[in-house]
Amino acid sequence: MAKKQFKAESKRLLDLMVNSIYTHKEIFLRELISNASDAEDKLAYKSLTDDSVTVKRKDLKITIVPDKEKQMLTVSDNGVGMSKEELESNLGTIARSGSGQFKAGLAEDDKAAGKIDVIGQFGVGFYSAFMVADHVTVISRAWGSEEAWMWQSDGADGYTVTACEKEVPGTDVIMHIKDNADEENYDQYLDTYKLQELIKKYSDYIRYPIVMEVEDYRQKEKPEDAGEDYKPEWETVKEWKTLNSMVPLWQRPKSKVKPEEYNAFYKEKFGDWQDPLAVVHTSAEGAVTYKAMLYIPSQTPYDFYTREYQKGLQLYSSGVLIMDKCADLLPDHFRFVKGVVDSADFSLNISREVLQHTRQLKVIASALEKKIKSELLKMQKEDREKYEAFWTAFGTQLKYGVVADYGQHKDILQDLLLFWSSKEGKNTTLAAYKDRMPEDQPFCYYACGESVEKIARLPQVERILDKGYEILYCTEDVDDFVMKGLREFGGKEIKSVTEEGALPQTEEEKKAAEEKAEAGKSVLEAVKEALADQVKEVRVSSILKSGACCLSADGPVSIEMEKYMRKLEGSQQMKAERVLELNPDSAPFAALKKAVDAGDKETVGKYSKLLYAQALLLADLPLENPAEYTELVCSLMI
Repeated sequence: MAKKQFKAESKRLLDLMVNSIYTHKEIFLRELISNASDAEDKLAYKSLTDDSVTVKRKDLKITIVPDKEKQMLTVSDNGVGMSKEELESNLGTIARSGSGQFKAGLAEDDKAAGKIDVIGQFGVGFYSAFMVADHVTVISRAWGSEEAWMWQSDGADGYTVTACEKEVPGTDVIMHIKDNADEENYDQYLDTYKLQELIKKYSDYIRYPIVMEVEDYRQKEKPEDAGEDYKPEWETVKEWKTLNSMVPLWQRPKSKVKPEEYNAFYKEKFGDWQDPLAVVHTSAEGAVTYKAMLYIPSQTPYDFYTREYQKGLQLYSSGVLIMDKCADLLPDHFRFVKGVVDSADFSLNISREVLQHTRQLKVIASALEKKIKSELLKMQKEDREKYEAFWTAFGTQLKYGVVADYGQHKDILQDLLLFWSSKEGKNTTLAAYKDRMPEDQPFCYYACGESVEKIARLPQVERILDKGYEILYCTEDVDDFVMKGLREFGGKEIKSVTEEGALPQTEEEKKAAEEKAEAGKSVLEAVKEALADQVKEVRVSSILKSGACCLSADGPVSIEMEKYMRKLEGSQQMKAERVLELNPDSAPFAALKKAVDAGDKETVGKYSKLLYAQALLLADLPLENPAEYTELVCSLMI
């Protein structure tokens, strides 16, 4: 029979199909199985609308047959099949989708709603077979017909259609697998283990059984006359095995899924050995219809804070895996969440590996963000121990989320934050802190440091605590950025205890402070002269009580920001404009005044450097010259 040519500029288009459209060659098996599933769906639909079709859904299946000797791989279905005209129309015209036309016809059929969900859209999936095969044969017999037809092609050169024999209706796609190339191992697609892996990865939730004969090992029966020293013997057997799960866990009602089933799915799918902390099983219908099953892990992945870590949810369309990690479904602050999203509403590209546009994704991502927050808030209120475990694992990520993108996510995240409370001696939320505030407390207070113990000993916290005000102790590098990003909570400004004016003064206190500053003006000027450009200013402190000195910053860069930037490799040094604050009621200040009044510049210089060094140490900043500091201390002891 004469060879027919493909329509639609076949040679160029088929070359594009084979070499450009698909990212991974292994996708071919997903595409052929999806086509087979569509054929089964069409027959199932036929049985709903045509009483003469007596096929039962439980009898429908997809069969995979690898033959290493002949270098052939066959994907068969016992679905609706194709006539000669349909073979030529569907396979002779690239990018004409029989399933797409069929799907359009279902739109107004209430009888098919929820029962039929064909996958194909573009009519190109079949041609992905040519990525791994140098010759493809399709044998098909339409349901209700006694005739069978064979379509054959080596690729872009065209195809033939001839009459043949086929015992039962359905379609066989028979591929002669290519020889291995320099960097391509085509033989792997004839290996039963590889085929099982690909089916599990891409087609696990195809709604019909995918069966294949596989090798297994089993123990032989023990002979009746075997003695006590009998050793069990094993044999290799071949048996037909269903390779796919068919019904996804997320498609079942929540009330029908046991906790151990959720946990087992999570461990198998996402390679964790611990149970998740929580599961969010949700669905929605409307502008975008989808089902989702999300997991909050109990531990941080080893590479979570590295560039290698990839966020994202598994994206399915009608039970077929489209993307293993769809990053657009998760905001960065919830990047630790694992799970799956399944929707038939996605607009996929021609290879069904990525989406054509993101409108549906944005709708779903927004809804999932709210669901995740709701689940975390529920955990925070109902199971605090579990939430503390979550916070230990992923609290830092939430804090980064507050400061990311110029703080645009702070409103959704602030209720989830925890900080150590000076009053409670444990972690607290901002809301709980706000509820405990005395009426006269002007600000929400926080203090940063290396540890809770070190913060509690900072001279700046003393007067705040004496007032009976609670302080949030912040021990992570990012905390100062977080607090400055939040700015306020519940109508109360958030303020560091180290900031000037952290403790507002009464008119009497202001007047007394001004008098002390005026009385100590000569001391402040002398210390500034001794320290030169090491500090921007020396001033009388309004926050110190018993401490002699402390360091604060003037301008947008805080001391904590400077410390954070020092730790970043390759970062430009961001320096705070340092202010040395002195306590005018302390003994060191009196000693300084005595030296200034006596005109002893050498002693003033030593005292000034000593107090500045002490302020650096209290702020956890490095001494520029530790040897000089040691000599200075020793010289004052003589």
